Amino acid sequence: MLTLQQRSIAHFDLDCFFVSVECLKDSRLKGKPLLVGGHSDRAVVAACSYEARRYGIHSAMPMKTALRLCPHAVVRGGDYDAYSEKSREVTEIIADSAPLYEKSSIDEFYLDLTGMDKYFGSRQWTTELRTRIIKQSGLPISLGLASNKLVSKVATNEAKPNGQMSVAFGGEKSFLAPMPVEKLPMVGKETAAQLHRRGVEDVKTLSEIPLNLLEAWLGKHGISLWNKANGIDESPVVPYHEQKSISTESTFPADTIDMRFLHAELVRMTEKIAFELRQQDKLTGCVTLKIRYSDFETVTKQMSIAYTCSDHILLEKVKELFQRLYDRRQLVRLIGIRFSHLVQGNYQISLFDDTQEMIALYQAIDHIKNRFGWQALMKATNV
Repeated sequence: MLTLQQRSIAHFDLDCFFVSVECLKDSRLKGKPLLVGGHSDRAVVAACSYEARRYGIHSAMPMKTALRLCPHAVVRGGDYDAYSEKSREVTEIIADSAPLYEKSSIDEFYLDLTGMDKYFGSRQWTTELRTRIIKQSGLPISLGLASNKLVSKVATNEAKPNGQMSVAFGGEKSFLAPMPVEKLPMVGKETAAQLHRRGVEDVKTLSEIPLNLLEAWLGKHGISLWNKANGIDESPVVPYHEQKSISTESTFPADTIDMRFLHAELVRMTEKIAFELRQQDKLTGCVTLKIRYSDFETVTKQMSIAYTCSDHILLEKVKELFQRLYDRRQLVRLIGIRFSHLVQGNYQISLFDDTQEMIALYQAIDHIKNRFGWQALMKATNV
């Protein structure tokens, strides 16, 4: 039986995904400093090209600041429908070929190719798949191949832009050793600063610190860091079709035809599970609405949407589905809402046209809900 240490894991990452889609739509943008985000001074940068990064620009930076750093940058408002469509296109290419894959975000995938070397080489197979994705989608994509998800992701980052890299089994620790600690996934500025203050600059030094000392410094996060520094990661590739949906439903105390009440319930339920999405750092790409009438007949309708976790966008889709589905004047017994096709992501990359104030508002709302419960703050309904 194969052990976890003998796995073969590939990581695919669509390079500068939003920027690449914009360049695919308009080839004149290639090679230019390109910013994707809102046009107002209070908007933020959702994504930027490599050319823009040379000026110190990064995602989540205020657009006004980015344009001060690079006044000649081109700004595109963002087309999340196009990004979602291209993400689904690449997903279908991978799904047609890979024995087991996980869609970890709108532009990232992990493939478990364990055992494939018995029949043909994983490196050759992944190279051919990468070539197929580039040819069919027109998008650049980088590839890392290693024995676990952690090392394959780092290898992908090292292979960018539009390249590939493999790390042989047994060479994980030496591959990571010379890198700055910031190159380990989930090592943010704060953690890196704590390590730097203690003289820990590279992964090799981090890997040599006694585990109990790291735990004393950083708690459970210290244990995770030690494992990463030593190239250890036993997390499985989670099959995409098994990604959980988030749903809620409400059976009313009495069957009703009160439209004001029904719309209020749609708002309440949508806000509830949209908050759950953000809690889990997830975006949804599909909304389903269920209605059960007083005679127990149940009808459902769903729609694919641009990936999001924002209340106001999801509520608009839910209300649209309700208007299309509730086509007769009959008492309603139950309403259910489900968000599926979940991928990793958050509201900061899905609100292309929103301002810093809107992002700050969502953060403040979620802070209150985290502290006092999801029902502590809800939209007023006037429908």
